[in-house]
Amino acid sequence: MSELFDAVDALLASRATLPPPAERKRLRAAHGLTIDEVATALKVRRATVSGWESGKTEPRPPERDAYARLLDGLAKLYPTDAGTAVEAPVPASFTTSATPDPETTPSAGQTPDAVAPNADTTTPAATTPVDAPDVPPVPRPARATRSTAASRRPSARNAAPAGTPATGVDARFVNGPLAVVDVDADGQVLAYCPGGLILKVPAKSLPSLVEWTLSEGKLGQPKLSGPGKDADPLLVLTEAALERYGLPATLTEEERLAGRIPEGHKVIKQLVRAEWKLTKRGFGPWARIYRPATGSERACVQLCIPSWQALDTRHWGEAGQLPPEELARVLGVYASRVMTPRGSTAVTGLELMTALHPATRASEQDADGKRHSEHNPGSLGKDPVDPAPCEAPDGHPVLKDLPRFHLRGPAEKLFEEAYDWARPMTDAECTLRHLVGVDVNMAFAAGANGLNVGLGAPTHVTNPTFDPKLPGSWLVDLSHVDLSKVKVGKEWVELDGRLLPSPFTPKGDRPEGPAWYATPTVAYAEELGYQVRPVEAWVRRENGRYLDGWYNRLRDAYLATMADLGVAADLAPEDFLTAMDSYKSHDPELAIVVSAIKATVKGGLGKLRERPRGEGWRPGEPWRALSRPTWRPDIRAAVISRTRINLHRKIVKHASFTGQYPIAILSDCVVYAVDGTSPLDFLPYRQGKPLPGGFKLGINPGLVKHEGTQSVLWGEEVRERFNAPELNLARYIKDGTVTDVDNGE
Repeated sequence: MSELFDAVDALLASRATLPPPAERKRLRAAHGLTIDEVATALKVRRATVSGWESGKTEPRPPERDAYARLLDGLAKLYPTDAGTAVEAPVPASFTTSATPDPETTPSAGQTPDAVAPNADTTTPAATTPVDAPDVPPVPRPARATRSTAASRRPSARNAAPAGTPATGVDARFVNGPLAVVDVDADGQVLAYCPGGLILKVPAKSLPSLVEWTLSEGKLGQPKLSGPGKDADPLLVLTEAALERYGLPATLTEEERLAGRIPEGHKVIKQLVRAEWKLTKRGFGPWARIYRPATGSERACVQLCIPSWQALDTRHWGEAGQLPPEELARVLGVYASRVMTPRGSTAVTGLELMTALHPATRASEQDADGKRHSEHNPGSLGKDPVDPAPCEAPDGHPVLKDLPRFHLRGPAEKLFEEAYDWARPMTDAECTLRHLVGVDVNMAFAAGANGLNVGLGAPTHVTNPTFDPKLPGSWLVDLSHVDLSKVKVGKEWVELDGRLLPSPFTPKGDRPEGPAWYATPTVAYAEELGYQVRPVEAWVRRENGRYLDGWYNRLRDAYLATMADLGVAADLAPEDFLTAMDSYKSHDPELAIVVSAIKATVKGGLGKLRERPRGEGWRPGEPWRALSRPTWRPDIRAAVISRTRINLHRKIVKHASFTGQYPIAILSDCVVYAVDGTSPLDFLPYRQGKPLPGGFKLGINPGLVKHEGTQSVLWGEEVRERFNAPELNLARYIKDGTVTDVDNGE
């Protein structure tokens, strides 16, 4: 009989009428359920439940039947009384006993009375919190409790009571570093903040929105270092918000290529009339709207417009398509752990360096009790410096006297790049069954850790004595280094040098004569047991570990987010591999944050040698990036050099201990031919402990993870198909899909 009842219940649920979206949310909150709990019970994504509650999507069978059953049961427990809000139980994560993280927790706003809908919005109006969705699981800090109102837009009396912000939260930025601005079905403009807070926005024009943000929004982020500056508030505008404020939902092809809307656009005219200015980049995907600073007071708001391709899908995935609450969560976690985005991940990576090491600081008081701006020790300063000729990319002004079509060789140009090397497999390797790739976590971040780099201009010296502690570029002949016999630690070992790439060139070719190298490369030649005698050098006497704080910040952000995804730093090798197989499905939105953090590392380092971007540039002329003190190709070269050397050191250690040699290397991915399918089938673990100095599985920067496994037959077939015996299989090991093959390059 119970089976019959279950069948009847299923029929009733399949035809049940679902309550409207606002009521779905009320019922869930009334029972103290989080979106994550509902999503877990129904075996759907968090964003799916959020979409059902916002009305953007509707559930479909079989989830619809279970969802209807849940809502029906909740409706019986919490019937709606006319005009009365239901008091929701407070989940444990909402209690106020814990001390919240000041960088991840927006406190409930302190708000005056709400402004009538027809109020004059040219003057900044009051901020009214709207019923907030549940705090997402990450970050899940404590915050002030709040009643859940039946309406999506409660009156001011339903707002959190005025009071002191939670301990450690900067009162100026109680609502978080940013907000996603959207328009609901009733036409109300709402600002979704990280942590679940939603604010009513009374502004009816873009200039008044900027005014509201600065005077009432309580958005922003405290500075990351003593001499630094607070981060400006960031507003993310959805397509609905763009329409409300008179901006196009998407850019035309011409506007996209220009990176901005025309200066004659009506919204820009509104800003000009209100005495707001735009930076030289104009009104584009990452627009900055400001008024000149008065003393130490800044008046600046940054906009992020996802539908104008502000969030590159290569780094941010589908973040731009997320509902406002979810997008605020993704960007909020990134902002709290890295910094408030200042543009692309590359721009943000570079800005993070400056935020941690500002160019200037306030001096001690002089005789009149006044302070002045002075150089901040350990920074790159406020003025750009020219690179050494060997460090300058082609077309740089320091090379303007070279013949127009002159092609510089290794003895004229520093060429420190990541590995792109492969070799044919030996007969013995062809008898094995699989190709297994391992990838170094945050390899370039690890290469920056503890690296001594130049802070000032280079000094030219001839016939110098090499100093491994002195940053610079050295002209030296390393062709005598023989990889068949090298020092590993204090002992000389014999290896098959034919199966190893040279550590001195990106393609793995043995040098043929003098060439320019960064300090870590030359130091490694000495480490391998060979003498080096530079004939020339450009060295930087003023130096320091400029990137240490940058590395620490990004490392901590990466590890914290991966831990939230179930990949902790102390997992056993087997557990680590299992966790890595499914971490993205654990929370796809946090997986987006991980991708953005890794892109911030690579992009920030790439910006150190940013090339011209059109704008009518001609070889020999300066381009815009050269005006930055952070345009430092020598620092980029040093980081890449050290990253490549770190990888080669592990490869040599592995070869000396196991007799195994890589068949392909691409940047930070290494491929070996083995019989098994897992890294544990060839990495020399003994009683759970890895080979000292070799490859170690783990999530920390510098450790390795499984990149992919393919069959040896797959590798040989691909190379034969494209007639490329040295095709770099590391490029395709992840999923086996082969693209962009051009004669093996």
